[in-house]
Amino acid sequence: MDEPGTPQNPDPRIHRLDARSLRGLAHPLRMQLLNALRRGGPATASQLAAKLGESSGATSYHLRQLAAHGFVEDAPEHGKGRERWWRAAHEGVRFDDSLLKDHDPSVRGAADFFLHEVANQHTQELATWVGTRGDWPEEWRRCADMSDWTLSLTPELARELVDRMHELVESYRALAPEAGTTDAEQVRVHSHVLPVLTDRKAAR
Repeated sequence: MDEPGTPQNPDPRIHRLDARSLRGLAHPLRMQLLNALRRGGPATASQLAAKLGESSGATSYHLRQLAAHGFVEDAPEHGKGRERWWRAAHEGVRFDDSLLKDHDPSVRGAADFFLHEVANQHTQELATWVGTRGDWPEEWRRCADMSDWTLSLTPELARELVDRMHELVESYRALAPEAGTTDAEQVRVHSHVLPVLTDRKAAR
């Protein structure tokens, strides 16, 4: 859920997490609801409840909490009668590592939970692809990718790599096909750059 945008160059599509908003988001159902609205478009609490296997009472409550923290908003153009529709207020969020060092232990706990939940979501998405890849046309099975590399980098080079990968991915937004293109699908792109402890260093 880490998206482009920096304090020096903020992106209005991205919600920058602070201590208050992080505590409002760091809940498994709230993160699922927000992801469902981002990827599936506007929906009602009942529709989201059916999709996620939850009660409409639970989804209604957590949608209101998300709205209070600025993550979702009303979508009145979709409503009929008393039916309340919701949509995501932003395309993504930006997580600041300083939240892991906040003086408030509840903020540090929320930050840790948030990162673990993002990792769990990525793992689930990969597992879903592996389990259902046979349901997709051959052209999609050929272009899907699950690669990994091991590099020797300094922190500065690792940051440069991350920035360049983000720039490349963002450049493809401008190439998005027109709505209604029959062979276009949502594509999830995961990016993980992290140091690992080698046997050589562990022995020191």
